[in-house]
Amino acid sequence: MPIAPDYKDWTWVLSRPCPECGFDVSACTPATAPGKLASMLPRWRAVLRRPDVADRPDADTWSPLEYACHVRDVFTLFDHRLGLMLTRDDARFDDWDQDRTAIEQDYQSADPAEVSAALTAEGEQIAASFGSVPEQDWGRKGTRSNGSEFTVLTFSQYFLHDVVHHLHDVDG
Repeated sequence: MPIAPDYKDWTWVLSRPCPECGFDVSACTPATAPGKLASMLPRWRAVLRRPDVADRPDADTWSPLEYACHVRDVFTLFDHRLGLMLTRDDARFDDWDQDRTAIEQDYQSADPAEVSAALTAEGEQIAASFGSVPEQDWGRKGTRSNGSEFTVLTFSQYFLHDVVHHLHDVDG
């Protein structure tokens, strides 16, 4: 059964700590992203080993498995978008309907072991990508289809909040 879509614009986390997960992005940079991701990947793998990983806590909330699938896909998407920001002036990002993706890819029925392996591989890839960005490129820009503008620096911060927040969502 599909979950009601989340239409919130989470870019406000760039200006203040998140009251839900407590994460403050102000000290995050592309250079700190690899270490932060390295600390989170084992926690995601532990979540995916839970016997109840596919159980939704209620009818309106994804299961930990579905969140992990989403995070895996966030890793892939952000790596692609980071590449665009680094290779194109004023890159533009196509819209991504995360809720449609969850249904089309049947997150609910995914194999936790396969998700764990893919999440780890994609997480290591995006970590390497952020880690290789020279500081002089942190100001390169990209714009999301809804008009939200990012620099590579704010993009890394927004990205890290997403991953931390979803780990919080699943008590990881």
